[in-house]
Amino acid sequence: MKTSESKAPLPLAGITVVSFEHAIAAPFATRQLADLGARVIKVERPGVGDFARNYDSRARGLASHFVWCNRSKESLTLNVKAPAAKEVLDRLLSQADVVVQNLAPGAAARLGVSEAELRPVHPRLILCDISGYGDDGPYRDKKAYDLMIQSEAGFVSITGSAETPSKAGLSIADIATGMYAYSGILTALIARGQSGKGMRVEVSMLEALTEWMGYPLYYTTDDAPPPMRTGASHATIFPYGPFPAGDGRVVLLGLQNEREWQVFCEQVLLDSSLLTDSRFATNAARATHRDALSSLIVETFAELTADAVLARLDTAGIANATVREMRDVWNHPQFVSHNRWNQIQTPAGMLPALRPPATLDSIDPRMDAVPALGEHTDAILAELGYDASTVNDWRAAGTI
Repeated sequence: MKTSESKAPLPLAGITVVSFEHAIAAPFATRQLADLGARVIKVERPGVGDFARNYDSRARGLASHFVWCNRSKESLTLNVKAPAAKEVLDRLLSQADVVVQNLAPGAAARLGVSEAELRPVHPRLILCDISGYGDDGPYRDKKAYDLMIQSEAGFVSITGSAETPSKAGLSIADIATGMYAYSGILTALIARGQSGKGMRVEVSMLEALTEWMGYPLYYTTDDAPPPMRTGASHATIFPYGPFPAGDGRVVLLGLQNEREWQVFCEQVLLDSSLLTDSRFATNAARATHRDALSSLIVETFAELTADAVLARLDTAGIANATVREMRDVWNHPQFVSHNRWNQIQTPAGMLPALRPPATLDSIDPRMDAVPALGEHTDAILAELGYDASTVNDWRAAGTI
């Protein structure tokens, strides 16, 4: 970690983001901006807030998704349908550089934060619209939760076991969308620095996840059969996946080329005769005869502990890993040795948070508190010029 004397200013310091966000995709995008110094003002419904606040209570009473995606933000509660809300939003947006929204289709236009409404008034504003399926087309108005997009993009069809298609264990469609929104906003900020003009960034969950599906899509060129569902094993490279050791633990390993196959036979399986077995002469052949080869590997590993297997693999230079539970990841030796966990403040007290994966030389990312619902409402309204009496009246009326 850099010392305070070596820290450079955060690159997005001075950039203000106003976000009408909920769930994961938009909050994940704006949290990346906050990490780099942007001021992110999260507009939330009074009394309820972002519905992700109530997904669960596993993080010491707070929702795990919310803690993950919302540090370093300011929470402004505002009933956007209230008569006073339009003036508040006008003042707020006049100071903004970026507006992000992942509201239901048509809601941004009704709220007055669409491209058509804002561009004539705020030509330098960057508008990021996140949706499930895009602005138009037959699927525009369909609800687009993460599982639905995983299914529509074909991900579920190639994931899981041969018998059971499966979803990913986390919200990969939301994460993909959030990262493309983040990179799109950064690109738009660079472009504005050159042209002086803002632009619209539009990201759909379906297109974001389908971009990640490039390999299986090209694999099925000209209506060829899709990759097999093979659980944690690779569909087209073998051996590449999990194998049990003699002590009941599971070891994952992966081979990428014929040189590694030779070393694997000689130094791990201790059976050079396999190198002349025509069933295993190429990766394609090994994939075709995966059951026979898997049996040979399992038979060898059954005589060894997982640690002994891992030692052989490390000595041979073969990629390997163990299946870690969540409690193991918190204490992963790499994270501990690199000091990758920070402590952040939350309404439930201090919680650990992983430092952003992109380490920038001389820049220490911002990792401030996760906001309580409406925590910054009074301060933001005072900054916009509203006096305490007005704020109190609005709170009594349910406007904030």
